Formats: sequence, structure tokens, C-alpha cells
Amino acid sequence: MKQPSEPLGLTVHSLPQPEQALTRQRAGGRLKMLLIMAACAAPVIASYTLYYGVRPTGGATAYSTLIQPTVPMPAAPAQPLAGGAPIALRSLAGQWLLVVVDGGACGAACEKRLYMQRQLREMTGRERDRIDKLWLIVDDAPVAPALQQALAATPGMHLLRVPRATVAAWLKPAPGQALEDHLYIVDPLADWMMRAPADADPNKLKRDIDRLLRASASWDQAGRQALREAATAPAAAASRP
Repeated sequence: MKQPSEPLGLTVHSLPQPEQALTRQRAGGRLKMLLIMAACAAPVIASYTLYYGVRPTGGATAYSTLIQPTVPMPAAPAQPLAGGAPIALRSLAGQWLLVVVDGGACGAACEKRLYMQRQLREMTGRERDRIDKLWLIVDDAPVAPALQQALAATPGMHLLRVPRATVAAWLKPAPGQALEDHLYIVDPLADWMMRAPADADPNKLKRDIDRLLRASASWDQAGRQALREAATAPAAAASRP
């Protein structure tokens, strides 16, 4: 048998170090997380772009002020007016929210905003189940029993006490206005995204809300519970020992 004229050569490749493999795994995990976050945010961005950038309404402009960038709802506790244990404010995620801010005494202007809040929800017709109403009570003043009962009897109403400082760090009035002067709109991801003018015209404000509902119809349907759970997960994790 003929012997090979040259000895066989073997090349030994070094094995990857554990640290390198772990770094690659972490990088891959971060990339996946960013892709998931982008996929979740894309429908919201698309709906706002459709509403504000590609409106087939002959150049009509929004009546309310768009908040850019949007401001996330704080992961703060809120005390239900009816009593019981505090709840996470972000547990309201998953619905469009029409938000009124005022003290418990609630004078004539406050009652007018609460009435407009109720009417706006009802005026959206079959879309009203996508909207909740929220009154953030920013002091310890008692609420008149008759007003409390009347509001609690209406669908989709939440009455919560939250410290004024917490609300003021999240929602901002227009220059020269007070926090209580506006109705604020929060999207289903629990981000403040629109502020109605002081002494708003309900009919003009309804047009803004209708456009938002139409622009978000492709994603604000089935699966809103998943949005609610995703939004409340950070607060739940923070409360664990």
C-alpha cells in the first residue's frame, strides 16, 4: 500500500468562550425585545399619523392640542371614591379615557365638564364601549353624595382620588390655564395624547374623538385586554416584595 508522501495536517479551531456566547445571547434578547416593542407601538403611531398627516378631510385641522411626545400614565396608586383598597392607576389602560381633573367640591365649571364628558361618550354611539370616563379628584374634599351616586350609575365611569402632585407631573394645562380647565384624552396604551381647549365646544371636540376612534379602529378592537395587561405589568412587578 502506497504511503502518503506528506503527513496529514489537522487544524484545531478554538471553541467560543462562555462570555462571548452569553454576550451574543443577551444582544439577541435585546433585539427581540426591541422588535416586540416596535410592533406594539407601530399601530398607535400609524393611527396618529393617519389622523394628523393623511386626513382626507380637505385640510381640516384638529380642534384639540396633540401632545407630542405622548406622556405615559404614572405607575401610581389611586383611591376609589367608593372605598376599598387602592388600585393601580395604570389598571385603566386598554380603553380610551376622557379625563376630568378637579377637587371634590366640584363647582359649576367642574359639573359642566363632567356632563360634557358623559355626553361625548354617549354621542359616539356604538363606539362608546371603547371609551371610559375618569374623574381624578386631586384633594380630600368630600364629593356631594347626589353627584357621586349620579356619576357612579353611568357606564364606564371611574372616580379616583390621586394626589395633585402626581396628576400635575403627568397632565399639563395650556399656558395661562389651570389643570382643572381642560378635558384630557388618554389612549388605550395609557398615554396622554390630547388636551381639549378650556371651555371646549362639545361638537368640535366630538369630531376629534371620532377621528381618533376611526384612525385606531384597526388595532383598538379585540386584544384590548392584552394591552391592559401589558400596561399594568410594570406596576404589578413593582408591588411584589
